[in-house]
Amino acid sequence: MESPKQILPSVAAAIFNEQGEILLQKRKDVNQWCVISGHVEFGETVQEAILREIREEANVAAEIVRFIGIYSTPGSSTYVYHDRVVQYVTSYFEVRLLEPLALHFSNSETQELKFFSVDTIPADMALINPHWLSDALNRNGSVFIR
Repeated sequence: MESPKQILPSVAAAIFNEQGEILLQKRKDVNQWCVISGHVEFGETVQEAILREIREEANVAAEIVRFIGIYSTPGSSTYVYHDRVVQYVTSYFEVRLLEPLALHFSNSETQELKFFSVDTIPADMALINPHWLSDALNRNGSVFIR
């Protein structure tokens, strides 16, 4: 029997520190590094969703700096779960933290938080669009549709 298929809205954040390093979250569900991301809940905007996800997964307040783009390419946006297949349509933002980050923070979703220089991004990243980092580093005002 074929698994049910869904398309769901999601959000993701590129968060840089003053040294230009990017914040990654080691996710407990897949035991891999990824930018902070999550689902849009019914009744909220994508902007509200990413700020809520950052509060839940990193325990800090944040503000949106800019919209980077929208990502829906099936090859890098489709996850196969045990009971369904989901293609995510992800709104990707650059976000600034409004308070200090406790790197030792963990909860049911977050195993670890760590800033990485762009040259030392872990190889074991969770499924993510191949342009995620170059798009976040591009500051010429472009909005990407991928």
